[in-house]
Amino acid sequence: MQIDGHTRLAAVVATPIKHSISPFIHNYAFDKTGVNGVYVAWDIPESELQVTLENVKRYDMFGVNISMPYKQAVIPFMDGLTDSAQLIGAVNTVINRDGKLIGHNTDGIGFFRSLKTFSDFDVKGKVMTILGGGGAATAIIAQAALNGAGQIIIFNQSEFLDNTRQMAERLSDKTEVSIKALPVEDKALIQEMTNQSDLLVNATSVGMDGKLMVVSPEMIFPEGIQVADVIYQPFETPFLALARSKGINAVNGLGMLLFQAAEAFEVWTGEKMPTEEIWEALAKKYRQK
Repeated sequence: MQIDGHTRLAAVVATPIKHSISPFIHNYAFDKTGVNGVYVAWDIPESELQVTLENVKRYDMFGVNISMPYKQAVIPFMDGLTDSAQLIGAVNTVINRDGKLIGHNTDGIGFFRSLKTFSDFDVKGKVMTILGGGGAATAIIAQAALNGAGQIIIFNQSEFLDNTRQMAERLSDKTEVSIKALPVEDKALIQEMTNQSDLLVNATSVGMDGKLMVVSPEMIFPEGIQVADVIYQPFETPFLALARSKGINAVNGLGMLLFQAAEAFEVWTGEKMPTEEIWEALAKKYRQK
């Protein structure tokens, strides 16, 4: 990578952000594609969010990625929103398009690109059961609806169920996809809905300790179901290990991380990210942890 007078900048904006692996992914892509760019991490307070976004235009940057806690806070500073960002109600990618800032969300896109790449799975017309109702879950649910899922079943904690049902109703009204929300504490109901599903997703943080499991250890997986977890550290959660022990195809969240970055890189530069090479480097890194 050679920095010169034509080099354009991209960044990830959040706090904290020093731990991010986005600079590794994007700088690898800049280097391999020959695009004259460099990607850095900006840890900023919310009071500097507006001026930071103004600088995206001022310095003719490709754009920025947005991570927690600013995915909703940036929306008032956008000149427009893509369908995914509007439906999800959050932005994780800002595109500088001819001096206008377009808010985009690549999380759900990345999730389904991962499933397509590693499992040849397409959610169109399929039934998806998802555990969790937070930010990652909302992005996946919204994108599944945009991609034409046949039905979506959400399981969330009872204390958040009213909000989850409101979200489900809003997304269903906008996409005409059947979406319903149920209590995650009801393990028998999870089993019942899973039996009718083509895709089962864990979009909670349960399993990050490598010990807890989001479903019952006695869970039965119907033949042919696709299983996915948004967690990538540990590389194999207890949930994924259980599914694989039953002969079920299961993928972790590292592909989602890679392909949400790829979507951002591609809309910024018009070039395809070399995802196969980057995947090999990431998989080697996280398998060893």
